[in-house]
Amino acid sequence: MNRRAVRIGNASGFYGDRIKAMQEMVEGGPLDVVTGDYLAELTMLILYKARRKDPTAGYARTFLHQLEATLGTAFDRGVRIVTNAGGLNPSGLADEIHALAGRLGLAPKVAYLDGDDLTDRLGELMDAGHELTHLDTGRSLRETGVVPVTANAYLGAWGIAAALAEGADIVVCPRVTDASLVVGPAAWWHRWSREDHDALAGAVAAGHIIECGPQACGGNYSFADEVVDRRYPGFPIAEVEADGSFVITKHDDTGGVVNTGTVTAQLLYEIQTPAYSNPDVVAHFDALQVTQEGPDRVRVSGCRGSAPSGLLKVCIDYIGGYRNTMTMVMTGLDIERKAAWAEAQLFEVLGGKEQFDEVDVRLLRFSQDDAPTNEQATAHLRVTVKDADRAKVGRRFSNATMELALAGYAGFHTTTPPTDASDYGVYWPALLPAELVTQRLVLPDGRERVVEHSASTDPWPAPGFTPVATPEAPAEGPTVRAPLGLVCGARSGDKGGNANVGLWARTDAEHAWLASYLTVERFKQLLPEAADLEVRRHELPNLRALNFIVVGLLGSGVADSSRPDPQAKGLGEYLRSRTVDLPVGLLPSGAASAASAHA
Repeated sequence: MNRRAVRIGNASGFYGDRIKAMQEMVEGGPLDVVTGDYLAELTMLILYKARRKDPTAGYARTFLHQLEATLGTAFDRGVRIVTNAGGLNPSGLADEIHALAGRLGLAPKVAYLDGDDLTDRLGELMDAGHELTHLDTGRSLRETGVVPVTANAYLGAWGIAAALAEGADIVVCPRVTDASLVVGPAAWWHRWSREDHDALAGAVAAGHIIECGPQACGGNYSFADEVVDRRYPGFPIAEVEADGSFVITKHDDTGGVVNTGTVTAQLLYEIQTPAYSNPDVVAHFDALQVTQEGPDRVRVSGCRGSAPSGLLKVCIDYIGGYRNTMTMVMTGLDIERKAAWAEAQLFEVLGGKEQFDEVDVRLLRFSQDDAPTNEQATAHLRVTVKDADRAKVGRRFSNATMELALAGYAGFHTTTPPTDASDYGVYWPALLPAELVTQRLVLPDGRERVVEHSASTDPWPAPGFTPVATPEAPAEGPTVRAPLGLVCGARSGDKGGNANVGLWARTDAEHAWLASYLTVERFKQLLPEAADLEVRRHELPNLRALNFIVVGLLGSGVADSSRPDPQAKGLGEYLRSRTVDLPVGLLPSGAASAASAHA
């Protein structure tokens, strides 16, 4: 067993992330492994559309650009590369890597995984009684009658570990879980067994923290004053030890910051329950402890894991129909009246709303009275229509909008010329027994191996684990109306059609108040859009945190949602801006008087 920690860096958080990041990571300091995560839920649909145009496509092409500038240095330094850029075509990407390496005069050992793609097997699986029930609605896929265009099971880490053990320099993955990109290298390095659940759970937490690149190093961080170095943030490194505990850090002389807040924010990002399920282990985030070890070094310990469920999540996409959006600009006085008039006129020209499968009309207010500039006096009326018939929502719709140009409200103009319709995808999450999915590893020498799935063997909680109790509510005292964000940070995002909002406090006193104050009922008051939706609340006392899941806020996923923020990236910051009754004793120095004056 290796005694020192394995240093695993991340060089991509999504398809389109910083191109130079991989070169900066490989050249910026010592690393054992560099990873790249490219596959958000939406990305699978993007890759499908690319492959629809070109059968040889289906992988993240930007990875090749990164590799061209990096491969020689990584090869010389012995840095292994593990990526899920293979997407829908891992073998195709492996071929392209070989071709690129040949042009560079290099000969890296390249392995790839597949077996995640179930698209052509869905009929067979449903005929065998697997309903592929939607995780949130409970509806079976069969009853929808739709024809999915992608269906990919989230694979685990053991195929990656096996590839590295066979000497692979580069491991190309399809749809594995984001955390598996770190779990696989850590398991290989430390020679863990499948029953080392606590260690595996720690690696899952490490992978979850670094999967989104610079977010763990001050990107998208609520408390901007803590990010003193405002250069582009460095990308994160996880130093994973043999027991699964780890340190999050970054290369020296890079921007941003790594502190307990940036790490906590990323732990809360896009999770659901504190029991974070992966194919190889269930990681219990409520057992984690986060401490500042030094400048830009945060230690995460207390990792606890239990056996996996024996089920794999399956990401299914189908084309839901066609959509189009036009945005009309209102300026100055009588914004609401202008918007109502425009909406009525538009659907009079079109022949009524009822002809469309779905209509979404939103008045986005940016305007202010007596605005100092023209732009500050404007608002947007955003109209989206959807239908199975492309012709209904194509130029017929957008041209109708332009018929209002000389006949509607004063000052009419639009943000774009008339546009055509585009198809949109619907995301369908389901579960499937792992034994129905055959994961295949193709080794650098061409040999093939089936990778077995981890078995579910023991219940949770494991012996000796006692969750930390939520603190008692603080004694009542004087309060002042002030923004919630004065005493908590937030990180939000999407989980299919659901939105996740994690909120954390920086002190025990703030946490005690937040945990007692922010009930589901108060959360819904602060987020009126959630008033009629299911909201799930989870406590993570070790992290001084709460996590809320708003079921269905995003419709059927980002590709389907008509919200201006379809991935709920700004939802947490919106909640922090809401005014609540904050205890005076929790406010930073001078904030109480400022809040009172504002009120």
